[in-house]
Amino acid sequence: MEYRNLGRTGVKVSSLCLGAMMFGRSAGEQESIAIIERALDAGINFIDTADAYTQGVSERFTGKALGVAGRREKVVLATKAFLPTNNDDPNARGLSRRHLIRACEGSLERLGTDWIDLYQLHRPDAEIPIDETLRALDDLIRAGKIRYIGTSMFAGWKIVEALWASKELGLNRFVSEQCTFHLLDRTAEREVLPAAQSFGVGVITWGPLCGGLLSGKYRRDDVGAEGRWRGGKDNFGRPITPAAFDFIEAHVAHAKDKGCTPAQLALAWNMAQPGVTAPIIGPRTVEQLVDNLGALEVAVGAEDAARIDALAPPKSVTLRYYDAALGTDTRPHFGRW
Repeated sequence: MEYRNLGRTGVKVSSLCLGAMMFGRSAGEQESIAIIERALDAGINFIDTADAYTQGVSERFTGKALGVAGRREKVVLATKAFLPTNNDDPNARGLSRRHLIRACEGSLERLGTDWIDLYQLHRPDAEIPIDETLRALDDLIRAGKIRYIGTSMFAGWKIVEALWASKELGLNRFVSEQCTFHLLDRTAEREVLPAAQSFGVGVITWGPLCGGLLSGKYRRDDVGAEGRWRGGKDNFGRPITPAAFDFIEAHVAHAKDKGCTPAQLALAWNMAQPGVTAPIIGPRTVEQLVDNLGALEVAVGAEDAARIDALAPPKSVTLRYYDAALGTDTRPHFGRW
């Protein structure tokens, strides 16, 4: 396992991050705990969850797995806040001071921990001035409840705006950005990755397998496999395009030539991209985890990169995914800080 610095911090995180979105959804409690234990045994020390995943169940399962003596201290634990946690309460969402402080307290309780290593904004919020959000996060850091702060799905200019506000106001700065990035949608290479590299922000990529599409289990003539894209569309109604199948078929052939699985090749490519700290894997079974871990043994050389770029050029979009992500908001922040 390779360990990399998280942005400009001195914190070392594994080059694969274990995502817990499937916990409580496709994976029950025992399976979720088994996945975490197997990941830790393999050297993964970075786990990412969110308060919105299965209404907090993911955090509870994660906390239970880390409750074993000595285990929590070795893990860099990340969670997120923003999405609604109570649809009857208009204040139980967003990036206001009121919501973030309450959300953090809830996550700490569910995770069974005194501190969160990386507390992330799950999405941007144009209705809340960035200074209100940053001041709330800074207070949580000073209170010892969180160690570092990060963003998710922030446009490049929003990242820079937040860093500027932190500097001007003397507040703790964001150390990471979590964006969707994979072979079928390389939008993040246009602005987000360059901005992150320029300002020392670590990049944690989610959806590196495009919801399982890059595993090769869906075929042009058969989209009946279990998973997010069953029937040819994902849960947001996005269809698998003919161009996507063109790439997937070539990707499967490429993986076969390298003697690895398509998922391993997609993850290995992601890990090798400039500016990427760690892609997030989201297995729902131990078997899927073991396959994903195999990406650590796959080398992506210059010939592999050229073969991939010929089919999915840098900054290109084969299947629209980045700007169609749930909750993505690129509007200017409301008000002036």
